[in-house]
Amino acid sequence: MKIKRQYWLKSVFLMVLISGLALGGCATKTTNPENTTNVTQNQESSPNMKEYLPRLEGKATVIMTVNGAPITIEIDGEQAPVTAGNFVDLVERGVYDGLAFHRVVKDPQPFVAQGGDPQGKDPNFPIANLGTSGFVDPATGQKREIPLEIKLEDQPEPTYNKALGRQAGYSTAPVILPHRRGAIAMARSQAPNSASSQFYFALADLGFLDGDYAVFGYVTSGMDVVDAIKQGDRINSAKVASGLENLKK
Repeated sequence: MKIKRQYWLKSVFLMVLISGLALGGCATKTTNPENTTNVTQNQESSPNMKEYLPRLEGKATVIMTVNGAPITIEIDGEQAPVTAGNFVDLVERGVYDGLAFHRVVKDPQPFVAQGGDPQGKDPNFPIANLGTSGFVDPATGQKREIPLEIKLEDQPEPTYNKALGRQAGYSTAPVILPHRRGAIAMARSQAPNSASSQFYFALADLGFLDGDYAVFGYVTSGMDVVDAIKQGDRINSAKVASGLENLKK
């Protein structure tokens, strides 16, 4: 009974952590672990996304400055071209400059530092109210939302529009881009294709998120700067240092 209670408490704790990963809270899908399916055996076909724009066909390096210190991020458009392309495009547009990290979870154990809500551009907007918005494309006046993009180790192309991890009822997904410490990934709501501009840094290995949220790169230097981020800290600037020629839009 004691073991079962500990497992239940751990499960509740993980659900609470995950519930804040996105726009107003990334709702989890309740599943029965005993009824999970091996995703590599039951993968639905993905639509042809070769023409989706923006996309990053290759890699890029982004330098994000927080609290006056640089964070170097390698953006992987080889494995996640759509997700990476969206982020690099937003960096190039200057969308992230001045935005706040509105959700930072470090206790009782390191989890994520999340930011990217454009509402935070207004210094008078309450930090506690951030987390519900995304990038509105000035060319269309519409919010840009990108398809969920997950590439498995045994698949030549990513799967789109479908979660493949534990929250979706599958066993642990063997993904190409896992949630190891230093990963950068897109936050989203319960809808798979709802990621926009909000992103998060993984402050620890978070393998239980693999397959449900799209990782698109890793911090290669400046992880100490990421670890020091506090709620309310702002991105001084984000610039594409290399690889911009790989962005198609």
